[in-house]
Amino acid sequence: MHAKPPSHHRSDLVRIAIHAMSERGLEPEFSSAVERQLDGIAATGASADPGIHDLSTLLWCSIDNDDSMDLDQLTVSEALPNGSVRLWVAIADVDALVPRDTPIDQHASTNTTSVYTSARIFPMLPERLSTDLTSLNPHQDRLAMVTEMVFNPDGSLAGSTVYRAKVRNQAKLAYDAVSAWLDGQGDLPAAAAAVPGLDALLRTQDALAQQLRARRHGEGSLEFESFQPRVTFDGERVSDIHLQEHNRARQLIEEVMIATNTCTARYLAGQGVASLRRVVRSPERWLRIVGVAKEYAAVLPDEPDSKALEDFLAKRRRADPLRFADLSLVIVKLMGRGEYVLEAPGGPPVGHFGLAVTDYTHSTAPNRRFPDLITARLLKATLAKEPPPYSNAELAALATHSTRQEDAAQKVERQMRKSEAALLLESRIGQRFDAIVTGNAADGLWVRLLNPPAEGKLLRGANALKVGDKVRVKLLATNVERGFIDFESAQ
Repeated sequence: MHAKPPSHHRSDLVRIAIHAMSERGLEPEFSSAVERQLDGIAATGASADPGIHDLSTLLWCSIDNDDSMDLDQLTVSEALPNGSVRLWVAIADVDALVPRDTPIDQHASTNTTSVYTSARIFPMLPERLSTDLTSLNPHQDRLAMVTEMVFNPDGSLAGSTVYRAKVRNQAKLAYDAVSAWLDGQGDLPAAAAAVPGLDALLRTQDALAQQLRARRHGEGSLEFESFQPRVTFDGERVSDIHLQEHNRARQLIEEVMIATNTCTARYLAGQGVASLRRVVRSPERWLRIVGVAKEYAAVLPDEPDSKALEDFLAKRRRADPLRFADLSLVIVKLMGRGEYVLEAPGGPPVGHFGLAVTDYTHSTAPNRRFPDLITARLLKATLAKEPPPYSNAELAALATHSTRQEDAAQKVERQMRKSEAALLLESRIGQRFDAIVTGNAADGLWVRLLNPPAEGKLLRGANALKVGDKVRVKLLATNVERGFIDFESAQ
């Protein structure tokens, strides 16, 4: 059988993404007012603030995706004589170049997030800012908000402080290469090898991160596996889809950022300042989660218990890693989404059920999330002993708006993953694939192909199949515009 050439290309995916964003109240393009403001920004930000520490000689490094250009955070550490560890985390000071209520800020506050699709990224800030002037690029002096933390030998937090600083990224590193080195599967990345002593600091940070991770899980922090395939292109053509591995270097950055976000929230609370918190409420549909666990012969308590749920999830991951992403999705949907809320001094804490923490904000990605930029402004005003730049009413409205826009962005990204998979498969009609049944609907079952990792509907031959079953399927049709992929049973 000769493969039919694809009738859609990368440019079609960009067009579909632009339409999907506009439909959901997101602005895909920057206005002329934004461009005019951008033209007037000449430097990377300067400040006469005497409270700015000069930390530019420390061995800072960034670890991010291979293709990331918007570098929000740097880390550096120091092993202390008693077995404790001092950890600094630097976050890009976007506010130094993007004052409140300017055209760039207004665009950012409309979308509240960057939207990531494989064909095109729609950044929250213009790329000249997010990938250059406010990005913590290698060998460039930048202003940053720094959280300095000291951890005891057992990984518990001894104390933390927040201040402004000048920093300089000494090595731009990528997750996969760092992880391979940490696991003994690859060499120290060249950018790290060029900085004497950086290898020892990375080992220190990795060991601390694994301690923090173990402590979180011991307290009931939940670990899921998300199904987020990424498309690679060969020019205009979709050449492959692959799943992103959650490796040791990703865990390092994840743990460090959770610690930073927790310390930021506590700092603002300790200063009596209202803040935007990131929360996942205790699940109202807990009894339905209990019912899911029962299907696996597991018993969960009648009241929400994150530790019991994490124990169940960990057992399922070990018992059936192939289907764990699908179970994760079911539990995440039942738990409810993350959201932003105003937390005023003395008000009742909501907390983050999924992370098993009470104090949590978003502060570590101001180039791509607006709530993080809000948090930076609150921190800077507090450090300068100035009144908060936002009233409680404004923060409450921004929390609701940011939650809504994040939800819209995630829907666009999900829709585009479906269209990307449909484009990859549109030249393979009639081919057979191994798949797993992942869900059921009134008009058919949902299946996920093992290779390539794409999802679609099983329209025919679904008799006697249930969620979790392996099945051989034949590709019937694709619709790139709507992201539909249809199969029939090939057995």
